[in-house]
Amino acid sequence: MTERTPGRSPARRARTAYRKWVDPLLVVGVLLAVWELASIRFGIPEYIAPRPSVIAECLVEESGVLLRNLVPTAQASLLGFAIGNALAIAMAVGFVYSKRLERSVYPLAVMSKTIPTVAISPLLVMIFGSGLTPKVIIAALICFFPTLVNMLKGFESVSANEIELFRIISASRREVFVKLRLFKSLPYLFAALRIATTNAVIGAIVAEWIGSAEGIGALIVQASFNFDAPLLYASMFVAGVFALLFFGAVGVVERIVLRWKPMGATTVSA
Repeated sequence: MTERTPGRSPARRARTAYRKWVDPLLVVGVLLAVWELASIRFGIPEYIAPRPSVIAECLVEESGVLLRNLVPTAQASLLGFAIGNALAIAMAVGFVYSKRLERSVYPLAVMSKTIPTVAISPLLVMIFGSGLTPKVIIAALICFFPTLVNMLKGFESVSANEIELFRIISASRREVFVKLRLFKSLPYLFAALRIATTNAVIGAIVAEWIGSAEGIGALIVQASFNFDAPLLYASMFVAGVFALLFFGAVGVVERIVLRWKPMGATTVSA
């Protein structure tokens, strides 16, 4: 069964969109104002927590440096996101149709989640150098497990009665997969993809900490060594904005694809 969203008037949709954007911006504005006033009132040193106005000034002055370093980070994040999720979906399909494969490989997938990123990053840098490859691999590894778990849960959410109904109407194995299993797993997939957006950015930045001459992660390390707190905070802000836009883009695609909501669907945020 599916639950459809009732139609809403344009005025109501406009009010909903207004509250969706204005309320968070108001909260952010209040927090920044409190931060600014507290920094002035208590004399917080700039090398510990620079005022938002100082960070904003740094964003403008160093915009070229920040954008130039954002490009390799974004590239690694997007590639890792695509590769990691594609492998996870393919493996989940294999698990659905081969329980022996699931018993054999799934424990290894769980083990891959337990390996700390900071521990494997130096090894990948030693093997592949300090270019794009290790950053993409780290981003893909971090994206892989949540998507695998969610997709497997989505594929297995199909009930025996639904499968029997498709058999009664002589549906092929391919039709059962595409029109039933894949259809019901889409909410689980997009939940995993939303998690993977931020994970991919984090993975790329962590890989850049270890051995990279460019990227937001490398810029953060450089700012830390130089005690350049405004540049450090500005770099984190740029990374956060990129992750937020990435997350929002997946949300837009989800709203386009999913104009329905399956009854009782749940997701796993591994």
